[in-house]
Amino acid sequence: MSVWDDLVGQDRVQDQLGAAARDADALVTAHSAGEPVPPGSKMTNAWLFTGPPGSGRSTAARAFAAALQCTSPDRALGGAPGCGFCDGCHTSLIGTHADVDVIRTDLLSIGVKETRELVRRAQLSPAVGRWQVIVMEDADRLTEGAGNVLLKAVEEPAPRTVWLLCAPSLEDVLPTIRSRCRHLTLRTPSVEAVADVLIRRDGIDPERAAAAARATQGHIGRARRLATDERARARRAAVLKLPLRVEDIGGCLKAAQELIDTATDDAKQASEEVDVKETEDMKAALGASAGGRMPRGTAGVMKELEDRQKRRKTRTQRDSLDLALTELTGFYRDVLALQLGSRIAIANADAQDSLDRIARSSTPERTLRRIEAVSACRRALDRNVAPLLAVEAMTMALRAG
Repeated sequence: MSVWDDLVGQDRVQDQLGAAARDADALVTAHSAGEPVPPGSKMTNAWLFTGPPGSGRSTAARAFAAALQCTSPDRALGGAPGCGFCDGCHTSLIGTHADVDVIRTDLLSIGVKETRELVRRAQLSPAVGRWQVIVMEDADRLTEGAGNVLLKAVEEPAPRTVWLLCAPSLEDVLPTIRSRCRHLTLRTPSVEAVADVLIRRDGIDPERAAAAARATQGHIGRARRLATDERARARRAAVLKLPLRVEDIGGCLKAAQELIDTATDDAKQASEEVDVKETEDMKAALGASAGGRMPRGTAGVMKELEDRQKRRKTRTQRDSLDLALTELTGFYRDVLALQLGSRIAIANADAQDSLDRIARSSTPERTLRRIEAVSACRRALDRNVAPLLAVEAMTMALRAG
């Protein structure tokens, strides 16, 4: 298998990255031999991958990073970089290559301090690989100050350093940064392509794979989780029942509270195990005594760790809540399709009875207002409105239609 096998439904992007990887290989080979650089190279030192959630932005960036580090002997015989089997490809894909840094955050933002350290590392020459590659999966979470720190490094990168930035859209990145990057746009894969990869790579039952791909409308990560995680299926089923529970004010408030509680429980479960391990590792590193007593002068470090864990839990809760709102939007989109007699495939076929009931008791105009109410809730959460307040406003708007 090649490094591109996980890049689902992105043939055009794969062709562009493959051509750039071949030119990058030629550049390094020419430099090592003291020969002139080949003209017309498609390789550049800064790339920006954009596309909707689930399109595979970070997957494309990691695959490109692996192709840049490919050491397969077939390259000398005309083979394309990115074999997937050599040490360079393998270690890049599993995250252990010394010259490939994958930066992802489980916090709400990436600050100046972290970015400065990243820029410092990016100035180093490759230790063992052919390139120094920095993959930033959450470039849209850079604060304005952090973006300004990154700008200089992207504008004047070290000769053998490559920046691979990922964001949902161009507007999520500072104009000064995006103007200095080569831009690649990924699209949402087809439902059939996602189902195929779940069957082929993950060994999932074809019927379940098709249902998960259809329910998530081509989002690879969510489809895999839905197909393999019983809790995810139960949580989604609960979300899809919400439109039937907002018939009175009491039902609206109760549904909102349960949605928040579910997101909080998800965040707690996801964070608890990681938090405990992080805390124990930090205590051991600081030389805590057997009774758990911390040395003097370490209280500030532990407080910083606690604050980081709190911010991570907040983001995890927001992400869980946003996923529920995405599923709710998909439900009303199906309702609208039924009301208008559209021939597009229904994503939530497992909730057909609920869809029919809402479609019969409402109008397309009311459905559109409900979709707008869900979108307004997502915007409110982005502006740091209290989650319960935002969701309560949404459920009341869903009731009113």
